[in-house]
Amino acid sequence: MSFNNLDTLYRQVIMDHYKNPRNKGSVEGDALTVDMNNPTCGDRIQLQLQVEGGVVQDAKFSGEGCSISMSSASMMTQAVKGKKLDDALNMSKAFSDMMLGEDVDTEEMDMGDVEALQGVSQFPARIKCATLAWKAMEKGVQE
Repeated sequence: MSFNNLDTLYRQVIMDHYKNPRNKGSVEGDALTVDMNNPTCGDRIQLQLQVEGGVVQDAKFSGEGCSISMSSASMMTQAVKGKKLDDALNMSKAFSDMMLGEDVDTEEMDMGDVEALQGVSQFPARIKCATLAWKAMEKGVQE
């Protein structure tokens, strides 16, 4: 597949997550809840994680922001569901590395649609948008 076709596919995946967000809403019952915002562009998110036995049983988000931040939140919640906390944190580290332009084996980690965001690394002003939900997840797990 040529670069232009791949770029177009990635844009379509990002816009699909933005227009049809997965896991938007609130978790029923007890959940870790983290509120974060990106003052640079006004993105804000509330992330809720339901963790039992060290495994993310459910993940939901609410908030508002640009297509990058909201689609990243949608992708992240999908990617971490069913994962052990350590694996979710490793995914977050890999995602941060990807945003810094480093090569990351996304297939080995089964990050799903997250790979579509790798082009964001070319736009430094948008990296904080893409990492907002991931940073919220890290904060929630570490607290």
